[in-house]
Amino acid sequence: MKYNFDEAVARRGSNSYKWDTIGEEDVLPMWVADMDFRTSPAIVNALARRVSHGVFGYTKVPVAYYEAVTGWFERRHHFRIDKEWVLFTSGVVPALSAVIKALTKPGDQVIVQTPVYNCFFSSIRNDECEMVANPLIYKNGVYSIDFDDLERKAADPKATLLLLCSPHNPVGRVWTREELMRIGEICLRHHVVVVSDEIHCDLVYPGHTHIPFASLGGEFLYNSVTCTAPSKTFNLAGIQVANIIAADEEMRRKIDKALNVNEVCEINIFAVEALIAAYNEGDDWLEELKVYLYENYRILSDFFREYLPHLKVLPLEATYLVWVDCSALQQSSEEIAGSLLRQERLRINEGTMYGEAEEGFIRINIATQRENLVRGLKKIRNIYG
Repeated sequence: MKYNFDEAVARRGSNSYKWDTIGEEDVLPMWVADMDFRTSPAIVNALARRVSHGVFGYTKVPVAYYEAVTGWFERRHHFRIDKEWVLFTSGVVPALSAVIKALTKPGDQVIVQTPVYNCFFSSIRNDECEMVANPLIYKNGVYSIDFDDLERKAADPKATLLLLCSPHNPVGRVWTREELMRIGEICLRHHVVVVSDEIHCDLVYPGHTHIPFASLGGEFLYNSVTCTAPSKTFNLAGIQVANIIAADEEMRRKIDKALNVNEVCEINIFAVEALIAAYNEGDDWLEELKVYLYENYRILSDFFREYLPHLKVLPLEATYLVWVDCSALQQSSEEIAGSLLRQERLRINEGTMYGEAEEGFIRINIATQRENLVRGLKKIRNIYG
């Protein structure tokens, strides 16, 4: 391989949210969703060139930025985006909050498909809306959408938005074209706008294809808003850059106003350079990353099968976040996470972060050097093997 993802990178002492938690200097962190790998050299080189200039005044977003975004999605996802549809901001969570603020009024209902990324809950709450769960169906180790329940929830006159997590965090699903079409048809029938968080769209594994919801075309394009970022793909969370894609002019105008009201309508000069380099020069690095990540998943799955067969590792179609059914332990998610932290100094995420019904599940971040992965797996075996 051209890139060495086994290279150990000392992240402690870098003010890392993941590695520098006070009191956890001896903890192996396999929780928050960032990677322990150096980003693409093309990005590092672009940032170094900009730093060498030495002047960091107010910056404007150039045409090259929009060309990089539109080029990436057309090349990688067969989604042709008009640059006029793109609004930039500092992250997908600020993007979601701005979209909710723009397209709802206090008391409106926002539908989410639990278990789901926990910041969905806070964004809905902060915008004074009501969260309505359309729980995914868990059967035989696989999650699917309860379309009958979605139809009922969307039919409520107070239902305004559906927050779609695509690909899904934490269950690792890549929604099929047929599933997305059914979601879109239900939402069109009931005048519910689909807001699609597609931050993990580039981390999809063989046998699966990410389909941007808006790329379904026609009415779906104009009844949706898509939130994207290079942060998960290229480990750029600290750079703080994301994009909102809204084809409908009136929705885009409202969202732009909300971004300005919330003062998240600007991105810094390094965000501009990093995104352009990532989307124009990062393809080969990403392809090797996905090979490495999926091998990490295979190693984890084999380890559980041999040493922890009573715990069920769910299929990973996308992301680097593995969802594990630990219900056989008959312990709460909090108890499992607490035991691993206290006894083995391993931090993972408890399932109940993503919905109350996810008791007994845990989420493991495998985007780390293989040596760390194996060390973490042995820590789990020490308690539950």
